[in-house]
Amino acid sequence: MPTARQSKPALRRVGESLRRIIGARAFFILNTYVPYVGAGVRIRHIAPDATRFDVEMRLRPWNKNYFGTHFGGSLYAMCDPFFALILTENLGPEYVVWDKEAAIRFKRPGRGTVRARFEITPDRLEEVRRLVNEQGKAHVTFTAQVLAEDGEIVAEVDKVESIRKKGW
Repeated sequence: MPTARQSKPALRRVGESLRRIIGARAFFILNTYVPYVGAGVRIRHIAPDATRFDVEMRLRPWNKNYFGTHFGGSLYAMCDPFFALILTENLGPEYVVWDKEAAIRFKRPGRGTVRARFEITPDRLEEVRRLVNEQGKAHVTFTAQVLAEDGEIVAEVDKVESIRKKGW
């Protein structure tokens, strides 16, 4: 029986094949990921080059907390994978990307639909690539804001990504 370690490359190959065939839109499959369905998280837009993801979450009975606002864990979950995905897709297979640290700062209660944009510009991607090529590895911080329908900040999320060259 294959172990999880052995099956991961096969799953990754399936994802890579899907992205070759239909491009970055393959990431819309995350909309069927059970934790996202349960939290009410939806990916609404993916840039063709996978440098930007727009995500939203509606307030539902199953993602409300005791006070009738968005559960903090759901707010964090909607922000979790996107910077790592952007880096992995854009840096290429010779780089390894892992989440290193995360912090979320709640600014105000989230009610209604909340949205977040995760974006890494081409210039920043080149800066990261240069840094990793020079040092072999780097820890880089990215920040996103979760916004309420009125544009007010509900939360800020910092993600520290660990990036290294394969074989380093």
